[in-house]
Amino acid sequence: MAESPEEVAVLVQRVVKDIRNAFQRNPHMKELILSGTLNPLKDLHLGKLALTKFPKSPETWIHRRWVLQQLIQENSLPSHATKGNLGAAPVERMHRLVQEEMNVCSEAAGRYPSNYNAWSHRIWVLQHLGKLTVKVLLDELSSTKYWVSMHVSDHSGFHYRQFLLKSLIGRTVTDNNVLVQNQMVSEQNPSLQKEEEGAGAEAACAEEQSVDLPRHVEEELELCAELIDTYPGHETLWCHRRRVFYLQHQLSNKIPLLNAVVSSVDSSDETLNNSHHSPATSHMAQAMDVDGLNESSSKQGYTQETKRLKRAPMQDSLGPEMEYRFIDKVLSTCRDADQARFATAYRKWLVTFLGQ
Repeated sequence: MAESPEEVAVLVQRVVKDIRNAFQRNPHMKELILSGTLNPLKDLHLGKLALTKFPKSPETWIHRRWVLQQLIQENSLPSHATKGNLGAAPVERMHRLVQEEMNVCSEAAGRYPSNYNAWSHRIWVLQHLGKLTVKVLLDELSSTKYWVSMHVSDHSGFHYRQFLLKSLIGRTVTDNNVLVQNQMVSEQNPSLQKEEEGAGAEAACAEEQSVDLPRHVEEELELCAELIDTYPGHETLWCHRRRVFYLQHQLSNKIPLLNAVVSSVDSSDETLNNSHHSPATSHMAQAMDVDGLNESSSKQGYTQETKRLKRAPMQDSLGPEMEYRFIDKVLSTCRDADQARFATAYRKWLVTFLGQ
C-alpha cells in the first residue's frame, strides 16, 4: 500500500534526525572517513541534508569543518592531484568546495533567523578555503547583497558584510605595500624583471581589483541608506551603518599612512643616492625604501592605484558632513517613532566618535 504524503514527510524527518544524531557522535564518523570507508564528499552531502531540518545544529557545522580540513590536507598532497578523487584540478576543486559551502550557508541562514553558526562557518570557509583573496571577498560582497536586502533584521548577515569590508581594507593595504616593494626590487635588479613578470602581473591584477575599495565602502553606505528609507524602524540597519562609517574612517586613516611612507622615502631618496654608504648603511637605506619608490622612478613607476590613494583623503573630509545631512533628511521626513529614535542615537554616536 502506498504511503501518504504525511507519512513520507514523517519518514524523511526521522531519517534526517538520525543523520544529525550521527554527527553528534562524530568520533565514529571521523573513524569512517579516516579509514577510507566513507567518502568525505558524501559525508558533506549528508551534512547538507541534516542542515535542511536542523540549520543551526552546532555539531553538524563543527563536523563539517573537520571534513573540509581533511579535504584541504588531501588537496595539498601532490599525489592526490592526479587521482581525480574530486574530479578536477586542485585549484578548481577548492573553488567548487567554496561555492558549495557558500550555498549551504545561504540555505541554512534562510531557514533560521540570525543563524550565527552558519555565518561563522561561512567566514571560516573564506579564511581556510578562499584564503581571503580579493576576488573571493568581492564576489561575496556582491552575492550577499540581495540576501541582506531581504533580511533587514538579521544582524548576522550584515556582520558578515562588515567582515568582508574589513578584510578588503586589510588586504588592499597589504597588496599595495607588496606591489611597491616588488617595484623596488625590479628596479634594483633589472635581470630579475623577466623572471618576476608573472608575479608582477598577478600583483597588478590584485591591485586593479582593489582600486575602487573606497567606492565599495561608499556603495555599502548607499545600500544602507536605501534600506533604512525603504524599511524604517529597523535597528539592525542603523547598527550596520555605524560600523561601515567606522570602516570608512579607518580606511581614510590607512591611506594617508601609506602615502606618508611613500612621500618620506621620495623626499629622502635624492640625499641617499648622492651620498656614499657603507654596506650596513646601504642595507638600512634599502629597508627604509621598502614601502616607497625613489625619485627617478616615482614619475614613471607610480601606478594609477598610487595616484588614487593620494586623492582619497581629500574625499574623506565630506564623510561626516554627508552623514549629518543624511540624518537630517531622515528626521525631517520619517513618521516612524523608532526610526527617529535610531537616527537621533546615530547622531549622538557620530558626535562622540568624531570628537575623540
